[in-house]
Amino acid sequence: MIEIIFEAHGTTFDNEAHLASGHNDVALSPLGIQQSKEMGERYKNDHFDAIFCSDLQRAYNSAEIGFGNKWPIVKDARLRECNYGDFTQKPSEIVDKEKPQRISTPFPNGESYTQTTVRMKSFLEDLFKNYDGKRVMIIGHRATQFGLENLINGVTLEQLTSTHFKWQPGWKYNFGGIK
Repeated sequence: MIEIIFEAHGTTFDNEAHLASGHNDVALSPLGIQQSKEMGERYKNDHFDAIFCSDLQRAYNSAEIGFGNKWPIVKDARLRECNYGDFTQKPSEIVDKEKPQRISTPFPNGESYTQTTVRMKSFLEDLFKNYDGKRVMIIGHRATQFGLENLINGVTLEQLTSTHFKWQPGWKYNFGGIK
C-alpha cells in the first residue's frame, strides 16, 4: 500500500487571467509562489519518500519552492494536465463547459480524459512497483487528480469533468495497485 498525498500546483498567471493552460508551460504568479511556500509549511514536520510532479514548471516549481531539496523531486510527463490542443489558453469558462464532451473524444489537436487517465494508470503501476509501503506526494493538475480519483476511488470521468473543482490543502489516497 502506498500513501499518496495529492496537492494542486500553485496559482499561475493563466489561472489569474481565467485561461485554461493545458500543456502551456506557464509560470507561477506571486500568489502561486506564496501558496507553494505555504504548502511547504503545512508539511514541514512530515516525511515523504519522494515528491512527484509533472514536467510543467507550475508543478515542479511548486515542489521546489515548497520543499527545496528536503526530499527527492521527480518530474514525470505522465502527470501533466490534459492537452487542450486548440483550446489551450482559451477562457477557462469555455474549456470547463467542453470537458464533459472530451472524455473519450480528444480536444481538437489535443487529448481526451481517457487518454490522460491511461497516462496516470501507467504512472501508478510504476509507482506501485517502486514505492509499495512508502509515502509520496504528487503535485499536479486537474487531469492528474481525475486519474487518481478514477483509478483509486472509482469516480467516473463523467462525474469528475462535470463537478466544479474545490481547492483544499491536500487529498489523501491509499493505493494498493491497479485491479
